[in-house]
Amino acid sequence: MALSNSEETNNGVAYTQLPEAETSSDNSPASTYGRSKRVTFMILTMFVVFILFFVAVKYGSYEDIDDVNPGSDSSQDTVCNILGSNLMPLTTMRMVDRGVAEGVSAKSHGHFLGARPFPWTKNMLIWQRTSFHFQPKKNWMNGPLYYKGWYHLFYQYNPEAAVWGNIVWGHAVSRDLIHWQHLPVAMVGDQWYDINGVWTGSATFLPDGSLIMLYTGSTNESVQVQNLAYPADPSDHLLRKWVKYEGNPVLVPPPGIAKKDFRDPTTAWTTPEGKWRITIGSKVNKTGISLVYDTVDFKNFELLEGVLHGVPGTGMWECVDFYPVSKVAENGLDTSENGPAVKHILKSSLDDDRNDYYALGTYDALNGKWVPDNPTIDVGIGLRYDYGNFYASKTFYDQEKKRRVLWAWIKETDSEAADICKGWASLQPIPRTIKFDKKTGSNIITWPVAEVETLRSNRVEFDKVKVNPGSIVPLEVGSAAQLDIMAEFEVDQKVLERIDGSNGTYDCINSGGSAERGAFGPFGLLVLTDNGLSEQTPIYFYIAKDAKGNFNTFFCNDLTRSSEASDVHRLMYGSTVPVLQGEKLTLRTLVDHSIVESFAQGGRTAITSRVYPTKAIYEDAKLYLFNNATDISITATLKIWQMDSANIQST
Repeated sequence: MALSNSEETNNGVAYTQLPEAETSSDNSPASTYGRSKRVTFMILTMFVVFILFFVAVKYGSYEDIDDVNPGSDSSQDTVCNILGSNLMPLTTMRMVDRGVAEGVSAKSHGHFLGARPFPWTKNMLIWQRTSFHFQPKKNWMNGPLYYKGWYHLFYQYNPEAAVWGNIVWGHAVSRDLIHWQHLPVAMVGDQWYDINGVWTGSATFLPDGSLIMLYTGSTNESVQVQNLAYPADPSDHLLRKWVKYEGNPVLVPPPGIAKKDFRDPTTAWTTPEGKWRITIGSKVNKTGISLVYDTVDFKNFELLEGVLHGVPGTGMWECVDFYPVSKVAENGLDTSENGPAVKHILKSSLDDDRNDYYALGTYDALNGKWVPDNPTIDVGIGLRYDYGNFYASKTFYDQEKKRRVLWAWIKETDSEAADICKGWASLQPIPRTIKFDKKTGSNIITWPVAEVETLRSNRVEFDKVKVNPGSIVPLEVGSAAQLDIMAEFEVDQKVLERIDGSNGTYDCINSGGSAERGAFGPFGLLVLTDNGLSEQTPIYFYIAKDAKGNFNTFFCNDLTRSSEASDVHRLMYGSTVPVLQGEKLTLRTLVDHSIVESFAQGGRTAITSRVYPTKAIYEDAKLYLFNNATDISITATLKIWQMDSANIQST
């Protein structure tokens, strides 16, 4: 396809830093208002204050003042529509602290103390719902498996409200991991050992093909225990009903482990003695640990001496995962695989910072111990699956396609008030395959499952587009709200070698973002950007060169100008990405309304973000190339597809 901003014409406009957002001024009526308007204003103000006071009393008092949070669906009509069916309320209320008291990581969000909530319209909120990512029909969400021809997603779900609480297991099935059918809730907390929540679990297939599930329950006294469940009808390929073992719980916190620090059992794997083995996340003081248990029947367990692994200073380990990857083959491995051509990955979700960390290492099956290859990048202090919004992940082995598939929970980063008004919160990323990076030998590669490519349509190609320093080039693709973008960037190596290095210490998170200019960056894409560039979401590379001539390449995502709304978190994400000699810089980005997933260098580094624009929505969502470097031009080649919507059906 021809491009108006081609290498020859290069009509790109200058990339300039935007002015700071204007702060809200005093909202009191001007002194020129007439007496009747003042009286009307006072009456409306008193009425709003009365309603908000009533809601605050009804839903309790809390220590921290924050954004609007009615606390239940029934109050949605009252609070969301009190100032009119089209607008969010323009005042603040107290916010509930969710999850911590129950013994899990904090699930509330949207801390905007003193901020004036943005007046979201219904059209803005409707646009935020994704089209090809799995999310709940309504309300709040957060172990996947393949069984008799169907992929199953069991997920933590609140059927009553778009906030955390009342956790049960939602259930959906798919033939291809893209198109889904919602099924009735799979499991609820109806016994003393899970009455306060049916939390994370993992499935294990036994040699005869039967299936068992271990899951964490929160008891009537808020003690975290592990429970056993089976399919009520193993012949039912949809696994619609589950039976809980009458002898539950099968595991309780061992001596020295706090009652709220014992959760999230892994899929089991076999030991050299023919037993089954699992690990469970916990902590001792500030040392995150993974406890190890052996069993033969999943009803009686033996706690092994010591731990699988622990890392001081990392705090509580949630959603621990442990699995093998092949150093030589492309396919994934069953969880019980081991041998000289295998590395083992240990992963933990850190309660303290809400990020998912992994490390490569060696597993001693006889003693139940794991040792990292590089202690300086151990679990919790080194590599992450994703350097953006990505937590509570879990993998499973897809025995049908011989691959390991990664899931995660992507939280909202707007206010709870907005979530309650739109009626849903959080979603799943596109499932990703995991492979060992045989080129670097020091990391894994994550990549969207191939099935998502079946949604591609209307491909547009741009060949060798030159973008000069300090400029932007629009890419005419129509609406840019649902895209799959594949891009390659070339930089003149002679220029890189010629210019002296002085900025080898760049940091994606603590830098000035995409507006901070350096000799060799930033450059990349502007997604979900409006025509006036007042809202833009840059995804970019930054090449740093130190005084010794060494290069470091950074992959970043800057959300600081992604939305003009006052009640969203506008963060900066990113990290370094390994780039080997002779490699071009490559980027893949999936844009699906309010979620953006990006992968650099074939998936060595990934960043997921939530974006809540107010202008760059529907047909006004545009796509640009940008180059804010001072000393280099870049040449970009792109393939861009519009993405069809997935078919996600209700029961």
